[in-house]
Amino acid sequence: MLSKDASEKALRRVFRKRPVADLEVLFAALDTRSRMSVFRRLREIGYFTSYTHTGRYYTLADIPEFDAYDLWRYQTIGCSRFGTRKATLTLRVESAEAGCTHGELEALLRLRVYNSLLLLVRAGKVRREVIGKTYVYVSIDEERGTQQLDARLQHEAQAARPSRLPSEEVVQLVLVEALHGSARLPAPSVVAARLAARGEDVSGEQVERVYDHFGLEAEKKTAPR
Repeated sequence: MLSKDASEKALRRVFRKRPVADLEVLFAALDTRSRMSVFRRLREIGYFTSYTHTGRYYTLADIPEFDAYDLWRYQTIGCSRFGTRKATLTLRVESAEAGCTHGELEALLRLRVYNSLLLLVRAGKVRREVIGKTYVYVSIDEERGTQQLDARLQHEAQAARPSRLPSEEVVQLVLVEALHGSARLPAPSVVAARLAARGEDVSGEQVERVYDHFGLEAEKKTAPR
């Protein structure tokens, strides 16, 4: 096992080559097979564990540039400021003005979350209610959860008007493209053009409706500085 100073230098060399690494890479870099020793060295610098790939990947704390939802991705690997997938889902549901649907959470995290949400409901970490034919996940706190459900019902009422939201599939496409495409939110016309280039039939008007619904503003930073 390398010394503390040598370990930090070795770890920084690893993460300069690639911003994420798994245990096998870290074992080799630190010349040890002890998980405890690896995590001790990581804690000394500060690190995040991926919420994707069953927590297999790690990155140093000063590497991620988190977006407005405290998420960061490298290729298919995602990390959250809040740590695990369950913690991220719980805090995202808690902070959402109108709670979250399963589809909205999948669009944000870009992975399947149904089983994790079900476990959180059973553990009493989040609450699930039905609005129409859709499950809505809200805070376990009664007052906060009621406020979120009221806000969701208002959104649903607005969606029933002529300016209603497009389908959930279109909403997910727009959210993914807008929130993960650049450091600042692109204009609705830009999002529509990018989706069209990928063969998705989404109009600029539909993108604008999604922006209005979620309070997104073009050119606003998606990551804190």
